[in-house]
Amino acid sequence: MGHVEQTTATPELERQLEQHRSQLTGYCYRMLASPFDAEDAVQETFLRAWRAHDRFEGRAALRSWLYRIATNVCLDLIGARERRARPMDLGPAGEPVAENLRTPEVPWIEPIPDPAQVAESRESVRLAFIAALQHLPPRQRAALILCEVFRWQASEAAELLETSVASVNSALQRARATLQSLDLEAAPPAAEEADPELLARYVAAFEAYDLEALTSLIHEDAIQSMPPFDLWLRGRDDIFTWWWGPGIGCEGSRVLPAPSANGSPTFGQYKPSEDGGYEPWALQVIEVVDGRIAELTFFLDTEKLFPLFGLPPRL
Repeated sequence: MGHVEQTTATPELERQLEQHRSQLTGYCYRMLASPFDAEDAVQETFLRAWRAHDRFEGRAALRSWLYRIATNVCLDLIGARERRARPMDLGPAGEPVAENLRTPEVPWIEPIPDPAQVAESRESVRLAFIAALQHLPPRQRAALILCEVFRWQASEAAELLETSVASVNSALQRARATLQSLDLEAAPPAAEEADPELLARYVAAFEAYDLEALTSLIHEDAIQSMPPFDLWLRGRDDIFTWWWGPGIGCEGSRVLPAPSANGSPTFGQYKPSEDGGYEPWALQVIEVVDGRIAELTFFLDTEKLFPLFGLPPRL
């Protein structure tokens, strides 16, 4: 992702475009399920806007114009690749044995540092919701995000998608039906804002690898996944069997707080390195339900994700 090429855009137009960057990024992320794809899509949107700004009239509708460009950019990107997924989308939970570790060639859903407006709509950026959106046909996905997340009127969405209000309402109805029909058993109920004391206890217990303390913090029916592996685990017993079995290399880890991702508490985990110090191992995204941890996602692609979350490359 290099710098956008120079254009004849005025400083005033650049200022107006930048005012929309955060929300456009949130829109493109929900469409594409990757913060890196979303950033590329927003850059491409601005580039197209800069190139065409002399043909654009009626600045009052700048927002609609930008979202129309962004939607077209996203539709092009979606058409060029497979649907992004989470391990839970690919099959049932597995046994906690090393033989079950496989890394299929799947484009995985990636976490995003929380945008400023996430507090308004925590549910609409949860990993489970982002995964569910990827099951929708792209134009249904756009209609649902615009109308149900960004609260656009059906008439505004219809104008953007160059279709009728009736078509948008029909698309919304079909999209809601699809989301309801998905087997989202693997997703915990609505996550809540985590108590800082609970998180501090979790960090201390994980760093100490204290089974008793961890047992009191994690739900009995919690789930864990570790993309890019397709293995995911259901139940605290299986999670602990993994942690004290194939995952025992995590013992002695250091855990640093990171900016929250997808409305959830997030940590950088560093495993002890053979040559001293600690090396990056996982970005942990945690969901809390009823005062205990209900889901742990360990994103292992630290080379991409640690810089995005401002985490150091080594401790």
